[in-house]
Amino acid sequence: MRTPICEQLGIEFPLFAFSHCRDVVAAVSKAGGFGVLGALAYSPDQLEIELNWIDEHIDGKPYGVDFAMPEKFVGKGEEFSLESLQAMIPVEHRDFVEKVLAEHGVPPLPDDSEGVLKAAGLGVEAEGPGQVEATLRHPVSMLVNALGPPPAYAVEAAHERGVLVGALSGSPRHAQRNIERGVDVIIAQGTEAGGHTGEISTMVLVPEVVDTVGPDVPVLAAGGIGRGRQMAAAIALGAQGAWTGSIWLTVSESSTQPWVVENLLAAGFGDTVRSRSMTGKPARQLRTGWTDAWERDDAPDPLPMPLQGLLYAPAAHRFMRVQSRDLSGSPAGQIIGRVDRVRPARDVVYEIVEEWIDTTQKMCASMGDE
Repeated sequence: MRTPICEQLGIEFPLFAFSHCRDVVAAVSKAGGFGVLGALAYSPDQLEIELNWIDEHIDGKPYGVDFAMPEKFVGKGEEFSLESLQAMIPVEHRDFVEKVLAEHGVPPLPDDSEGVLKAAGLGVEAEGPGQVEATLRHPVSMLVNALGPPPAYAVEAAHERGVLVGALSGSPRHAQRNIERGVDVIIAQGTEAGGHTGEISTMVLVPEVVDTVGPDVPVLAAGGIGRGRQMAAAIALGAQGAWTGSIWLTVSESSTQPWVVENLLAAGFGDTVRSRSMTGKPARQLRTGWTDAWERDDAPDPLPMPLQGLLYAPAAHRFMRVQSRDLSGSPAGQIIGRVDRVRPARDVVYEIVEEWIDTTQKMCASMGDE
């Protein structure tokens, strides 16, 4: 039951797993799926370390790397300066953040505190093409962009090495723009998904994107997929595979902090919200004291990317340091309501694949095609 994208990438199952944790990436690929490392937070040197580890532990199986390379953000096209961006953040917003943290009993950082703070929208652009170059020194099979059409240098560099380029698309128009940029694989991401999403549901979006890009471009379905029946539905809609993310946040290999795992396991299907409070762009995440605060009447409007991220990153460093369950959230899709325990990634892969095969066989049998 392999789809064409399986043959193209040399994988056993059309199950794609996005994770910021290298252990999850390796575990899913070794189980027959396709692990994709979310590399937003890594400098080129850090990324080199992560990819070296994956190469040593993935048993030669294929994997990919995902970046957030936004086409537009404040300061893009100008001389890049973190100091100049910081200066653009209004005092009103800084004061509001301090107010929210004080309400939840979060203290300032100690003077000797260390930590690298990354804001979404800064990673690849702040580092320049170094992250892409570091990635392509490794045997990756696919380079993916999560925010708009990938930059031309990334597409050209990947294609020169025979690496596929993928891109997330929240609308048929986005999919068409990605194809015009030279993207090989479209991930049609519905609003149910975790992270940056549009407003169109997966059920509506996937067939429209499939029809837009035509039969020669593989489409993966993303958003609200965490079990085999949903993967079967995605393929019935014309996709060649399922792109998943939230279900890997709580697997035993994940590096998600324990108190955040507790929040994720307790979450129901309605406990996520699309909010600009984390990055400046609408991103589905757990509803927390942080997201609630930015919906209050006394809250200023969230800033555009990456300024909002520059507010969020140090605040998150502070509330994660004191293990605040009230404020500690995570990008997460609506499928998180199904996740109720910690399990090995391998078990999750096999459960999804078994239900997918069983569902497909039942559909064929119901039509008299056994």
